[in-house]
Amino acid sequence: MSDLRLEDTVFEDLKKTFSTISDRMDSARRTLRGADGSAVGESGLVENVHEFADEWGFGIKQLGKHTQGAVKMINKIGEEFGKLDHDLAESLRTKKKDK
Repeated sequence: MSDLRLEDTVFEDLKKTFSTISDRMDSARRTLRGADGSAVGESGLVENVHEFADEWGFGIKQLGKHTQGAVKMINKIGEEFGKLDHDLAESLRTKKKDK
């Protein structure tokens, strides 16, 4: 290995955090989907409650997708960093052999 170091735990912690966010968003979306607006009484208000739940459900779904995308990007960064570290170590070995 070279002197270029970044602990794997950094990537694992980030993935765990973003995965947890994604799971929480999905749980909130499912809860909103099951919202019963009839408890508020008046039909216009019931409709507004259902619209609110639908709109927020969509927004939460989008946030969940973005957090999943962040997890994929974190994986990619980790892979590329590992390759870079390996390449740097190889280049240092090659230079030592050339001397």
